[in-house]
Amino acid sequence: MRGQCELHLLAPLRAPLTLTLSPAGGAEGIERQAGERGSSARRWAAALRRGIMGRMAPPSLACEPPLRIGLSCSIFGPDPERPIFKGKRLVYLEQSILDWAVSLGALAYPLPPLGTLERTEAMLARWLEDLDGVVLTGGTDVAPQNYGEQPLRPEWSGDPERDVYELALVRACLQRRLPLLGICRGAQLLNVALGGTLYQDIATQLPGAIVHRDHGLYDQLVHEIELVPGSRLAALYPGRRRARVNSVHHQAIKELAPGLVIEAVSAADGLPEAVRLQAAPGQPAPYAFAVQWHPEFQPAGGAGLLPAAPLLEDFLAACRGYRAARRPLG
Repeated sequence: MRGQCELHLLAPLRAPLTLTLSPAGGAEGIERQAGERGSSARRWAAALRRGIMGRMAPPSLACEPPLRIGLSCSIFGPDPERPIFKGKRLVYLEQSILDWAVSLGALAYPLPPLGTLERTEAMLARWLEDLDGVVLTGGTDVAPQNYGEQPLRPEWSGDPERDVYELALVRACLQRRLPLLGICRGAQLLNVALGGTLYQDIATQLPGAIVHRDHGLYDQLVHEIELVPGSRLAALYPGRRRARVNSVHHQAIKELAPGLVIEAVSAADGLPEAVRLQAAPGQPAPYAFAVQWHPEFQPAGGAGLLPAAPLLEDFLAACRGYRAARRPLG
């Protein structure tokens, strides 16, 4: 039955207690079922109802399986000098992005590359069938060859191995209309995947720009952005025209890709800070949105920073819509 599930409470009761939750029964139905088992079971059921039903709104979604979100991974190449996993290739995720992705109840799954593009594409096709959305995480530079340039300096060569894997991931997501959320590098990657270009180094190629990356300050470096009036991003923050965000990037979007629209810019220099894929004529656009800052580093909006929860809530709402359209519940 839609919206119905069972909870099995094992302790501290003498015997297991099974409760059936459904919108039709309502929150009081939990205590009514437990009442037949005596006062101890009734007290635990009341606490359960307050703790669970009170937080899981709307009731029609209370028993639906959690959303499943894939996270793109970073790569450390083999390093003979590394003290652990010497000479081995490492695939990893930074802790903050995991914590943020699951903070509203979703489940998070790493999407690692598998050595060759053929193996990766084959496995991505299987993995994406089980997912409701994908987050393109932050990390290393995008290699300039992906947008028709050569590195101006060796240290700006980027990560070609990760690019190949993540560009395949972006293509697969867009083909399936699977919701995409890009973070920092993810915004640059989405732009490149759709035909845009990047500044290889802001300070070098745009000398009038403010500092967007400071190695010492790292995510403590902040600046103001301007939200584009009438944009979906602005609608998530009603009444707010400007906001403060962290800044951890030395590359940035230069030529905007066809199909993307800018929803926020750096207030001081006009560099794009948020982009979204717009709808093609006559059809709705898949959800593909990306920000240049790291919302996972400022989830509570501390120090006057833009709160991160509305971004995640909007993305998860799109994931929920994707799931409902693709796998309608009977």
